[in-house]
Amino acid sequence: MDIALFPMADYWWFYLTFTLFVLLMLALDLGVFHRKAHVVSFREATTWSVVWISLALAFNYFLYRYALWKFPRDPRLIGVSGFEPEAAAQQIGLEFLTGYLVEKSLSVDNIFIFVLVFSYFAIPQKYQHRVLFFGILGALLFRSVSAFS
Repeated sequence: MDIALFPMADYWWFYLTFTLFVLLMLALDLGVFHRKAHVVSFREATTWSVVWISLALAFNYFLYRYALWKFPRDPRLIGVSGFEPEAAAQQIGLEFLTGYLVEKSLSVDNIFIFVLVFSYFAIPQKYQHRVLFFGILGALLFRSVSAFS
């Protein structure tokens, strides 16, 4: 069975809402919570890590619950022979969680690169969060431009 469970044409509002939420969180991060440049302590970094990981896990849970509710009502999916909505919802949740864990583990090697770049350019610790933020924002912008070209 090769059927798209969340096709962009049908769920554009879901993708748009998710994208807007991510942009809102990025704006809050720099515009509200880190407006003033400062050295980020280990405790603050740990706290923010817990916040972001918790948000991702909460999204994963609500994505699973939404799929569990939506798939049995989707006429496009019900018509597929052998389609099991519960199994598909579990698959969606597991795929998101797997992707998140892979991306999280791949991001660890970026820490090494950040340290090298910050050291090479002698970025003071109090500005490192801001430089990192704008670097991530730039990467997201360039990825979205390349995705649509």
